[in-house]
Amino acid sequence: MYKSAPSSRTRRSRNAGFSMVELAVSMTVLMILTAIAIPSLMRSFRTYQLNDAASRLSGILKFTRFEAVRRNKQINFLMQTSGTGWLVGTDSNASGTIDATDKQQLIASFATLLPSGVAPSPTAITTALGGASLITKSGSAGSITFDARGAIRVGGTVSASIFVFYVGSASNPEFGFRAVILLPSGSTQIWTAPNGGTWQQIG
Repeated sequence: MYKSAPSSRTRRSRNAGFSMVELAVSMTVLMILTAIAIPSLMRSFRTYQLNDAASRLSGILKFTRFEAVRRNKQINFLMQTSGTGWLVGTDSNASGTIDATDKQQLIASFATLLPSGVAPSPTAITTALGGASLITKSGSAGSITFDARGAIRVGGTVSASIFVFYVGSASNPEFGFRAVILLPSGSTQIWTAPNGGTWQQIG
């Protein structure tokens, strides 16, 4: 049986795009999903920055210790201000400064080195380390000496102190903090804590 061709009116309706109502609903859903996703993405990014800064600081401390053992001599780890951040590195030639040829890391931008009093109380860390007191090394320029065995030297003798470097953002504490612990043996630990929370070891 012969069927008539579809009318031009039917053809136009089939080719039509989204209506204004459908477009408005789609854009509203998209904006809601974006508003939900952005805070989660930002928190993940800040967490990455904190972990990266702590890992790089721990890495340069380990490298300096390795160099002292490899060269069988005392070598210093240095911290120097660099703009609003900190330059940390290995003083391989005992010049007293971090030269261009020295292995170094810039800890700056969102995650930087903080003085004591900004991050949460380190009570959980000291308890885990047998009640030993912590000496804050971050927040001011200074140096740490590794001897030929890789241990920490202070005043010519092996240190009995445990050093801590706090990493975080003083203006954005809601993203938490990291702490790099340097033991007298020269080994390191990495701890994490939320703002106003308790420290937990993660590395």
